Amino acid sequence: MPLEIVAAAITIQYWNYPVSPAAWVSIFLVVIIGINLVGVQGYGEAEFIFSLVKIIAVVGFIILGVILDSGGGSNGEYIGGRNYRDPGAFNNGFKGLCSVFVIAAFAFAGTELVGLAAAETANPRRSLPTAVKQVFWRICLFYIVSLLLVGLLVPYTDPRLIGQSSVDAKASPFVIAIKDAGIKGLDSVMNVVVMVSVLSVGNSSVYGSSRTLCALAEQGQAPQFLAYIDRRGRPLKAIGVASVIGLLAFLAASERETDVFIWLQALSGLSSIFTWGSICLAHIRFRRAWHLQGRNLNELAYRSQAGVVGSWIGFLFNVLVLIAQFWTGFAPVKPQYGPPVTGASARTKSFFQAYLAFPLVVLCYLGYKIIYRTPFMRSKDMDLRTGVRDLNLAELVADEEREKASWPKWKKAYKFLC
Repeated sequence: MPLEIVAAAITIQYWNYPVSPAAWVSIFLVVIIGINLVGVQGYGEAEFIFSLVKIIAVVGFIILGVILDSGGGSNGEYIGGRNYRDPGAFNNGFKGLCSVFVIAAFAFAGTELVGLAAAETANPRRSLPTAVKQVFWRICLFYIVSLLLVGLLVPYTDPRLIGQSSVDAKASPFVIAIKDAGIKGLDSVMNVVVMVSVLSVGNSSVYGSSRTLCALAEQGQAPQFLAYIDRRGRPLKAIGVASVIGLLAFLAASERETDVFIWLQALSGLSSIFTWGSICLAHIRFRRAWHLQGRNLNELAYRSQAGVVGSWIGFLFNVLVLIAQFWTGFAPVKPQYGPPVTGASARTKSFFQAYLAFPLVVLCYLGYKIIYRTPFMRSKDMDLRTGVRDLNLAELVADEEREKASWPKWKKAYKFLC
């Protein structure tokens, strides 16, 4: 959460308000903690509103981006693929692509929370497939298409981009694209949307981390007091710990808030790679244990459409990202502005900005294994019964089949895709 709140504080500075970033951090913390204290219903309602704002804004930006790129801007200039030719689409080639994996992981962080949220619903068999498919389409539409248009409209050499210079590091490429189009006021609207999007990620971070801490405590892998859940199903003490860590966001009030953002991003971005890789590996081992213990796949409330093959592909790609990040951290690309990274001190700083999460994750994992002397669990010995929800799958499947039989063809096609 500190990373997202620092990022939100940076977006506020786009308007050059003479207000200390600490004031904005306080407001954001109160809002996010308040939403999570309401419970899963409050989280769901808040995310619905956040998502609605983001969807409307991104769809609007995609339409506007196509118009601007086609020459519909105030100056009537056709842009097309000019920025993909000069200065080019990939700064510093393949190595430059690898160097932004941490930033990309930060942008995608939170998509895995669909599993946590859906697991708390009354019928995960019904809610999980829809939620997972919608995540796929959101990534395709809201991430890939919008980023394609941003790349067409804003060259990577623009000095207003964060990391290029300190002239105007508060503007996102979405805001820059709209501002260059000369549409008054719309750049501020898009900046608000960027801020809402960042706060949405922070809200999801508190929700996900508190549930994860609670689950770890129940398994004896975290302090036992974190396992407390009140009558309304809220892990209050775990939410409290996550909220206390959020106080690190007050570092945004320092004069070097951009450096704070970069270091917090180094922690958060790469940790997402570990999270996704761990989820893929856990699914692979779970399905292996399910097979070795003679269980039937029809007993599962939900089955991944990509299956074990999809998890293997995801796991291998996450490993490749970690390898690529080590490479770009050890031998960084030349900055667009300023001298190349040379010398032991500069290279060490660059490496840990790209790879800080790796030694921390390894230290925590090996430290737990050594201190508690826990064995490596074999697939045939895994406990696949404890904690399983008591769902009458036969009855649920029968109800679903009856419902599907009454659907018109358009709805069947829609449900197949979404």
